[in-house]
Amino acid sequence: MLEELCLLNGASGDENAVRDFIIKEIKNYCEYNVDALGSIIALKKGRKTPEKRVMLSAHMDEVGFIITHISDDGYLKFSPVGGIDPRVVIDRVVNVNGKKGVIGAKAVHQLSDEEKKTAPDFSKLYIDIGAKNKADAEKYISLGDFAYFVSDYTEYGNGYIKSKALDDRIGCMLMIELIKSDLEYDTCFCFNVQEEVGLRGAVCTSYQVQSDVSVVLEATTAADLCGVTGGERCCILGNGPVVSFMDGRTVYDKVLYSLAFDTARENNIKIQTKTAIAGGNDAGAIQTSGKGSRVIAVSLPCRYIHSASSVVKKSDLEETRKLLKALLPRLYD
Repeated sequence: MLEELCLLNGASGDENAVRDFIIKEIKNYCEYNVDALGSIIALKKGRKTPEKRVMLSAHMDEVGFIITHISDDGYLKFSPVGGIDPRVVIDRVVNVNGKKGVIGAKAVHQLSDEEKKTAPDFSKLYIDIGAKNKADAEKYISLGDFAYFVSDYTEYGNGYIKSKALDDRIGCMLMIELIKSDLEYDTCFCFNVQEEVGLRGAVCTSYQVQSDVSVVLEATTAADLCGVTGGERCCILGNGPVVSFMDGRTVYDKVLYSLAFDTARENNIKIQTKTAIAGGNDAGAIQTSGKGSRVIAVSLPCRYIHSASSVVKKSDLEETRKLLKALLPRLYD
């Protein structure tokens, strides 16, 4: 299921294919509706109806690109949709409205000494679809079309997975699995749109659900790379799910944070925290929407996030499944 989800294209505002796939998977296991912005709100009935309302949340959208201009000689200018480092896109193959293209930049031997010192920004990049001229390109491409990394889903090494869109199709997969399972309590699940451009879908779903406790399932930046040491590694692949105490948008509920670590220790589950206060996720909107909600984030450590070749480890996925199974019933106490 993870491979199918990752290979679907669905940037912020273009999540239709992802939403259709998720609905097909969950429709026989829960009640659901789609809100005006395009997020899915699902209610999975459990064996008991609790006093507290618990919500799990993941976002359907991925980072991508949007076409902003077609030059006279047929090249496509574009802007990022979400936070993408321009250094990871040069020479990448992309899919633009069904057409393959290559993201290009000025050749290195044409750069000035000053230009060689810095990476080009997006204004200096273009997509080459092999068009003869503007009229030829306009047969296939319109302004506002989305472009996506072309990336294989690959398992390699000692249990690693490489793909685009692991952020956050991995959270979507975990929620689908939970919806298909037997749960002790009624639980709400929100598959949100437009997280990558400002947590927009989560604002809307949170106002509708009005949860008391919310669990955000995500992927988060790992920097466990050659030459990076100590806290700068942020989190480490193979050390289990990441439960954050704070990021750029949220100070997480301290009691829930401790509960996650206690639950992991009691059940011999690997767990780690994120040793950097950076980034953000839908918890930043959920925490302050409506009456407010206590929030916790459970994330998969992910190398090279927001690129065509994000990497996670299968053992972390298994440990996350174990943690969720043990933790969820305790959130209703």
